[in-house]
Amino acid sequence: MKLATAKIKGRVGALRRPDAAARRPGQSGFTLAEVLAAMLLLAIVIPAAVEALHVSSLAGEVAARKGAAARIADRVLNECLVLTNWNSGLQSGTVQEGVLDFHWTLTSRAWPQDAMQLLTAEVTYQAQGKDFSVKLSTLVPSGGTPNQPTTTMSLR
Repeated sequence: MKLATAKIKGRVGALRRPDAAARRPGQSGFTLAEVLAAMLLLAIVIPAAVEALHVSSLAGEVAARKGAAARIADRVLNECLVLTNWNSGLQSGTVQEGVLDFHWTLTSRAWPQDAMQLLTAEVTYQAQGKDFSVKLSTLVPSGGTPNQPTTTMSLR
């Protein structure tokens, strides 16, 4: 009995796939259907990825500017409480931080439960062409400065 190994002696890669031996060297590659399917997948994925990057960029910019607007609103409220000029009606102004402009308005109105005033500082700003705002409010006594008590206590 003669072994079959003698016939393939010296051939490299005797354990190849059967279809690989049938191909000629210039016939490897993707079919048209495979290329079209890959292009369709990219046409769906790329716009969704770009939109996700746009939304995350807007969210980051709004968050950074919202923090700055909250600091400005806090500063406006504190200055008005210290200077006690919050009784003089509607006040407004603009604060510039770097190249960014923040417009603020300070309003006061009566608080319905007690003899107090509700002070509200609203700061508006823009991020990527859209308007946003931050509001901070506090209660102050109607008749005087925040350090003066407006209620009296009676002990029995």
